Amino acid sequence: MEITKKTECIIEPNLDFEPHHNDVVIVETSEPKAKRFEPCDVKYTDYTPCQDQDRAMKFPRENMNYSERHCPPEEEKLHCLIPAPKGYSTQFPWPKGRDYVHYANVPHKSLTVEKAVQHWVEFQDNVFKFPGGGTMFPQGADAYIDELASVIPIANGSIRTALDTGCGVASWGAYLLNRNVLAMSFAPRDNHEARVQFALERGVPAVTGVLGTIRLPYPARAFDMAQCSRCLIPWTSNDGMYLMEVDRVLRPGGYWILSGPPINWKTYYKTWKRTKEDLQVEQRRIEELAEQLCWEKKYEKGDIAIWRKKVNAISCRRKSANICESEDADDVWYKKMDTCITPLPEVAGQKEVAGGELKKFPARLYVV
Repeated sequence: MEITKKTECIIEPNLDFEPHHNDVVIVETSEPKAKRFEPCDVKYTDYTPCQDQDRAMKFPRENMNYSERHCPPEEEKLHCLIPAPKGYSTQFPWPKGRDYVHYANVPHKSLTVEKAVQHWVEFQDNVFKFPGGGTMFPQGADAYIDELASVIPIANGSIRTALDTGCGVASWGAYLLNRNVLAMSFAPRDNHEARVQFALERGVPAVTGVLGTIRLPYPARAFDMAQCSRCLIPWTSNDGMYLMEVDRVLRPGGYWILSGPPINWKTYYKTWKRTKEDLQVEQRRIEELAEQLCWEKKYEKGDIAIWRKKVNAISCRRKSANICESEDADDVWYKKMDTCITPLPEVAGQKEVAGGELKKFPARLYVV
């Protein structure tokens, strides 16, 4: 094919092939820039915003309301970083960390004096040692758990979750970990310094909390086992409201352990500085409440009593009881506790577990 017309190629003399990155317009991002927070004053090392002792004293002491969460208003919130204690060190690795905590991490010695005879915690060479003792288990947590395991099927995987109400330094939960039981411990922030802080430094799940006026922050039927080891919770107060709250979070077929007042009152009434009559009435009232909750007493020997919750309402032969009318027993955040019994899911037969029977651990991890 013949090209009949030639196109002239004109060279532009002023072409510039140098890069011009500096001429690019920078578009400001709409995202906020990172804000830098300065460290707080060292006096705030132990500061817990919603558990501040000065603020707590402004609230009623009735029903432990002052020990519940009371968060600061916006104008009182700190906008700085809480400093670590001076000399803070990385925790000892597990399992050594169960028994030892650096003193610098929790610089409070009061419990080593107050609970010296009960072997909660000892101070040795700038390290706290936790021998595994407790007020109601002077022979150690392992021996105490062994006694519980003679009644409760802890070893076969039926018991996986536990609740420790008023946990001391959480030695019960610490030693249950060796038995594949995961315990959530709670205790108030009171004159016993840093109990929950000790638990967390040891690697044991724990929160600052109390049975007061607000529901526990757990859904219904969350725990296989719950215990009070000299927790000093007034179980018979408010028409048994605190026991009813434990019942709400306890699974059908679950166990409740009480060691401490009023159990074994004949031995300890002088030590507890209470009359025989007062303690006898208290224990009788606990027994009555347990019957209303459909808990069957399985064991009482020495300092320990154990009840088991019935697996459903059909198997319960209780007298008339005040059943909660709320349709959502899991709606708990900042909800007031009620003096009523949480109803169980309906079942078709007497042996059926309300809400469904759970697999034993570890199979429970995969089938719910």
